[in-house]
Amino acid sequence: MDRLKSALQAVRVRIAIAARAAGRAPDTVELLAVSKTFGVDAIRAAAVAGQQAFGESYVQEALVKIAALTDLSLTWHFIGPLQRNKTRVVAEHFDWVHSVDRAIIAQRLNDARPAALHPLNVCVQVNVSGEVSKSGVSPADLPALVDAVARLPRLQLRGLMAIPAPSANVDQQHAQFRLLRQLRDRLDVPLDTLSMGMSDDLEAAIAEGATLVRVGSAIFGGRQLNT
Repeated sequence: MDRLKSALQAVRVRIAIAARAAGRAPDTVELLAVSKTFGVDAIRAAAVAGQQAFGESYVQEALVKIAALTDLSLTWHFIGPLQRNKTRVVAEHFDWVHSVDRAIIAQRLNDARPAALHPLNVCVQVNVSGEVSKSGVSPADLPALVDAVARLPRLQLRGLMAIPAPSANVDQQHAQFRLLRQLRDRLDVPLDTLSMGMSDDLEAAIAEGATLVRVGSAIFGGRQLNT
């Protein structure tokens, strides 16, 4: 637990330094701890250390964790590719979905969101690097998808998300994150969230306007399911 607490603090320091370097207040950037493949004990330890928002990519794995941690006041974000047959359980159990990239996924999430819950916070995922293998709507098709999502009453469209192609080139990191920010700024719909940046590139993302960074390995270490 001490190692995890120290790692969390180190990431928060990185966020604060990057935010101040960009002329921003540190509290304008939220830390999302990516807990996929890590078990209940690791998440509970992070929560004790002050972390409240957690990101998951695998539906069945996440449902086990959510059920086991109902005694904690946590916010659950689904950040992985979302198949049609998983939309109902995601709509019923998560607070956020970052990976909406098709109108049919948005519609199914809307239809499945229980009326007793607040509207589901969603981000539209954009393929900013043009990779054929990567999920996300193309920049050209983004305005139409944003318009469709914004019309759904059980969804609250919050912003855009991207997972750029990995690069050690800082200029390339900036360019891909800058594109997402520019795409947001061109839309007619007001959006307050840019979900971008991970362990290796969060500084570049924050410099380009990220409001939420998704950090896993810098907090939890190498991937393995610890139950």
